Amino acid sequence: MQNYDAIIIGAGHNGLVAAAYLAKAKKKVLVLERRSIVGGSVVTEEFADGFKADSVWTGGTLRPDIVKHLNLAFPTTSRKPPFISLLPGNDNLVLDLDPVKAADSIKRFSEKDAARWPEFMAFMNKAATFLDSLYSTSMPRLPKNFSLEEGYGLAETALDLRLMGRKDMLNMIRLLPMTAVEFLEEWFESEQLKAALASVAIHGVTLGVMSAGTGYTLLHNWLNRGGLSHANVGQAGDITQALAKAVNLLGGEILINAEVKQIIVKDQRATGVVLVNGQEFTAPVILSAVDPKRTFLSLVGPMELPPEFVWKTQSIKMRGSVAKLHLLTDGHHGFPEGTLVLAPSIKYLERAYDAAKYGGISEKPYLEITTSGNVISVHVQFAPYTLKDSTWDDRRAGLENLVIDTLGKYFPDLKSSIVYRKSITPLDLEDTYGLTEGDLNHGQLMLDQFLFMRPIPGWSNHKTPVDGLYLCGSGVHGGGGVSGASGRNAAGSVLKK
Repeated sequence: MQNYDAIIIGAGHNGLVAAAYLAKAKKKVLVLERRSIVGGSVVTEEFADGFKADSVWTGGTLRPDIVKHLNLAFPTTSRKPPFISLLPGNDNLVLDLDPVKAADSIKRFSEKDAARWPEFMAFMNKAATFLDSLYSTSMPRLPKNFSLEEGYGLAETALDLRLMGRKDMLNMIRLLPMTAVEFLEEWFESEQLKAALASVAIHGVTLGVMSAGTGYTLLHNWLNRGGLSHANVGQAGDITQALAKAVNLLGGEILINAEVKQIIVKDQRATGVVLVNGQEFTAPVILSAVDPKRTFLSLVGPMELPPEFVWKTQSIKMRGSVAKLHLLTDGHHGFPEGTLVLAPSIKYLERAYDAAKYGGISEKPYLEITTSGNVISVHVQFAPYTLKDSTWDDRRAGLENLVIDTLGKYFPDLKSSIVYRKSITPLDLEDTYGLTEGDLNHGQLMLDQFLFMRPIPGWSNHKTPVDGLYLCGSGVHGGGGVSGASGRNAAGSVLKK
């Protein structure tokens, strides 16, 4: 049995961020990872010779302050490619990072929308800056056990909101509970532009563009991407490799192929962990970077927790509905560089969601495509974890063919250019990457599961009913996407105590 100051379960990007901050504070840290590689769902893997892709999350970046504090070094793409909405007749809408170029493309659909584009960009960037500030602040334990010390950061963000100015402050408050469609209709008139933007709101969540709260998810994804298109495509693994290197340089240890079977609890206090192979490690502090459901219901066990807390944990909405398809091509696929979406209309997106609600896969799916060299990666939205009258073993090949045939209508050379394919179903996301129900965010980003209600009301400050056990993954406030905020905040909570 080996003793540490802190043990982190899971070497995803949040777990590694938490480990690095604790190691930097001179704590003896151990990170345990069930797979043979670090990174969790922020990883670049080789599926065949010369076939590498960002398995789950596409590219991404960490918060700049985390990169600076941990002195991280990893390659980044200097120029961010455009966001392209695929439209019939190859009359695509191209939203370049340059607002002038974007406005020129929008003009073909609406002069009025082109004129409003710079104002919209300015508001979204301003609102994203506020949300970033909110995510960097740990939530107090509302509605009970409120601490003035914990509430100070929230009070500061309230001041930041007021300093946005009356107009932007009211627009920000209204945005969060609105549907993406309602919000965008207040800005634009062209169906093509509204649909393209609305697609970002439903990326990674099981909500339709007409669902309440997709105004919030639009802003959340805008913040995590730094705009509309993805950054550092094909380099997701560089982020977590840099974090792992930082943990080691700061004196922390990382153990791979080390799946945790149980968190040891004695007298309502976490004292260590037991691995699947029977090995034990002890520490007065345990941080779990896996999702709350798996942490409490599997690793801790309901018998060690208050009954009401167990019920609330069981009620956390996961509902993953994302699949991935990676295609190695000979390079003659015809796809331009950028983040491409198949979202021609609001009705198209909503109908794709309708199919998933009832356990089906839409014959006209919402797709988001990125390229990295000869590799094409397709994010398939609304591929439900639980299928009606079928299994993912039966539907895998059909999903692959559906995606290829759908994209083939826009890029005729795609099918003949494919050398190798690799699909990742929601079941694979659970079995391989440890994402319960295939939920990328460790819990749906919804109005009743964010801010002080994430992961559940009353437990939003990373602490748990088990003394010494903390949550540091995407399932807590600040999580969802690739930022590292929840891992950094959890480490701060531990060090403060």
